Amino acid sequence: MAGLQGWQLVIIILLAILLFAAPKLPAMARNLGQSMRIFSSEVKQMRTEDKGAKDGKDARSGTGSTAADEPVEGRVVERDETDVRPRDER
Repeated sequence: MAGLQGWQLVIIILLAILLFAAPKLPAMARNLGQSMRIFSSEVKQMRTEDKGAKDGKDARSGTGSTAADEPVEGRVVERDETDVRPRDER
């Protein structure tokens, strides 16, 4: 690849990703968005626990349950037509 510059290699790699991974891109984007939502909610929860600890209050005292016992908010999504996995793997 003597005549290729850096930006040309980047374009070739992007085209290869689009050609070979195009059917999987929506699922990957959906998983990335869900992961970011979970991450941001965990960061928000950690900040509120830190504020409670700074105020002299323990975030775990009171009801006897911890934050790990509480359910994580989410939503049910329908099966995607491109999802070829058997139902028991999802």
